[in-house]
Amino acid sequence: MRRLILALCVIAAPALAVQPDEILDDPALEARAREISAGLRCLVCRNESIDDSNAQLARDLRLLVRERLVAGDTNEETVDYIVARYGEYVLLRPTTRGANLLLWLAGPLMLGAGLIVAGAYLRRRAEAPEPETARLSAQEEARLRELMRE
Repeated sequence: MRRLILALCVIAAPALAVQPDEILDDPALEARAREISAGLRCLVCRNESIDDSNAQLARDLRLLVRERLVAGDTNEETVDYIVARYGEYVLLRPTTRGANLLLWLAGPLMLGAGLIVAGAYLRRRAEAPEPETARLSAQEEARLRELMRE
């Protein structure tokens, strides 16, 4: 029973794609590399960090992160280098500056505009007078009585 539980835990545990040959000897640098790569998107797998991806491009990015850290770059310099090389899409959490600010605000602004339009429509509808019902002419009433008898 213990073996079964252990096997299930191993299978259910999140598997990191970092290969043993990628791991740095310095634990502090490796921790920094893991912190940086957790925030970088795999360009092949889309919404997966490069630490979780088995794609070759993710491996290249992991190696590039470690290379920059060994060269003496700070975390910010490393991320800036990768963003300059691959674009801001490589960030799992894009910045909220510049053109991205419009993207971040578009959803809430559209929701607000929709609520305002819906409120105005409902208010006008509630204030609109009831339409008058047209009375049937004598001829139409006679025809209706005739149809009801049949």
